[in-house]
Amino acid sequence: MITTRSTLRLILPLAAALALSACVSPFEARVARFQQLPAPAGNSFVIEPRDKANEGGLEFATYANLVRQKLIAAGYQEASSPETAALTVQLDYNVSAPRERVRTRPGLGWGGGWGGWGPGFGWGPYWGGGWGGWGGWGPGFGGWGGGWGNDVYSTTHYNAVVAMRINRNADKKAVFEGRAETESSSNNLTRLVPNLVTAMFTNFPGNSGETVRVRFDPAKPEKPPTVKPM
Repeated sequence: MITTRSTLRLILPLAAALALSACVSPFEARVARFQQLPAPAGNSFVIEPRDKANEGGLEFATYANLVRQKLIAAGYQEASSPETAALTVQLDYNVSAPRERVRTRPGLGWGGGWGGWGPGFGWGPYWGGGWGGWGGWGPGFGGWGGGWGNDVYSTTHYNAVVAMRINRNADKKAVFEGRAETESSSNNLTRLVPNLVTAMFTNFPGNSGETVRVRFDPAKPEKPPTVKPM
């Protein structure tokens, strides 16, 4: 089968785009934690928003329930009221404004144009390194040239973060401060926050002062996350 140049110009960028879409990475987050948490036994907790504007909101209640489940799984107990709780968990989440990032991928460019009077260098558009060829005698069309180049495109990125602080109610001192953040092409908090909570509670409470990279596939919850120091 013979493939024309014009067909190649269509196929190669499409193939590059398909290759990019096929290489979707599992979820990855950077997690930093500082902690002096007491042993779970006998310590109860309540959860409140660090941003009081979220108090009573259904969205906050949804994310707080995820944290509640993780703390119970770690051995802590939910208090019946703030007055009886040994610990207060302050939860916050946020996503940044969009940022554009310019990228390149392999492409194929062609160029060409009309030759001048007498033997002359044909001129025309230049894409990806393709120059026009030599013109013939008299006015004539210059030869085509071609070369490999790069297609330039932009992608949109967001920074999403979940922050958590746990205070000891007896003296109001912090016993845990943690932050999980990721970069994403989406600003959908309903997907980002649950994954960031999972990252926060991977190997909870963690080594104080250590920042780790947590990586897992949300589509395969049975496969344990991988944790690597940064």
